[in-house]
Amino acid sequence: MLKNMISEELIVLNVEASDWKDAVRKAACPLVNQGKIKESYVDGIIRAVHEIGPYFVLTKHVALAHSRPEDGVIEGAIGIATLKTPIEFGNEDNDPVKYIFTLSAIDNNAHLSALSDLAGLLEQQEFYEFLDKAKSAEEVMNYINAM
Repeated sequence: MLKNMISEELIVLNVEASDWKDAVRKAACPLVNQGKIKESYVDGIIRAVHEIGPYFVLTKHVALAHSRPEDGVIEGAIGIATLKTPIEFGNEDNDPVKYIFTLSAIDNNAHLSALSDLAGLLEQQEFYEFLDKAKSAEEVMNYINAM
């Protein structure tokens, strides 16, 4: 379940970022700080974009930043970051990105139910409107817990 992989400590709102790399680093920072991933995992996300492009920009304005578990996953988690100013990631169909969900998955299966829950949220315009108005990580957790 999504609520089991997210906590208030993994949510940052209105992040200021200078470019896509800065945005990914700042979105992933709470996961590093909470011991969910190693810094090498963030490097893996950025390296993969250089190698194969912005594969994780899934839909309009949404990125699901992730890399391979062996790049430095310690524990499964999902972080949520909203950007104060949307950033170009190089995905002409879905740029600019305003919402970054950072996924750390310990294997190919453990996170699938959480991703299913997240996909359901990402289909709801109200979720984005809520994120745009949210003032605190606590508000976001309350919204997710109410699902």
